[in-house]
Amino acid sequence: MSDFQMEMAERIAAIPSDKLLCETAVAFMRASTMPKYSYNFSWLGRPIIQYPQDMVAMQELIWQIKPDLIIETGIAHGGSLIFSASMLALLDMAEAIESGETINPKESRRKVLGIDIDIRAHNRAAIEAHPMASRIQMIQGSSIAPEIIGQVKQAAQGYTRILVCLDSNHTHEHVLAELEAYAAFTSVDSYCVVFDTIIEDLPADMFPDRPWGPGNNPKTAVWEYLKTHPEFIIDRGIQNKLLITVAPDGYLKRVG
Repeated sequence: MSDFQMEMAERIAAIPSDKLLCETAVAFMRASTMPKYSYNFSWLGRPIIQYPQDMVAMQELIWQIKPDLIIETGIAHGGSLIFSASMLALLDMAEAIESGETINPKESRRKVLGIDIDIRAHNRAAIEAHPMASRIQMIQGSSIAPEIIGQVKQAAQGYTRILVCLDSNHTHEHVLAELEAYAAFTSVDSYCVVFDTIIEDLPADMFPDRPWGPGNNPKTAVWEYLKTHPEFIIDRGIQNKLLITVAPDGYLKRVG
């Protein structure tokens, strides 16, 4: 480990003991949720509906893991699919530079598989018209329906480095079912990232028109799932360094 990396690790390890910094981050998360701060950003022209800090964390993970398949539940406007596809394109480009070979994007095996119960026509059209479209496959249907899970299993055959992102219906029951269905696809030393676990830490009145809230959300589903799945651990080093994140306790690393 370089001196810079060691210094960074020491800084991150010290963050939880910095009371003022941590309280300020919590205050920002609470203050920024209702104004829909996360809706202010896009990736390569498509709304991504994520906090920039989590986008940076995902970039780091993708570059580190070098997956050949990324599975995502929840598509919305498609920004996350475009983000993941562009990162896979960069991986291909880097490998091509190292090997001296040319890689045709349409021939690359790396891809992003997105699942959503309702892929609206205008969003599908925009995603399919995007320059990253050749790397993206979309499946419409409930992510926890047996037939959809079967389609994902078929699409994932032959892939060895897989990263999973869960960001659809945020109720405890649904996310737990997604974890049971999709976390197993995660390759060892890769991650299953569960978004919007922050719901557990926010006031209940922030979700008056939603079926989820404190006690019934992605974080409670993660806690329940981990009781019987020791092959995953929470990588709290990621949330500690981000401070601003919608996924506290949601960066799950597969260690076995």
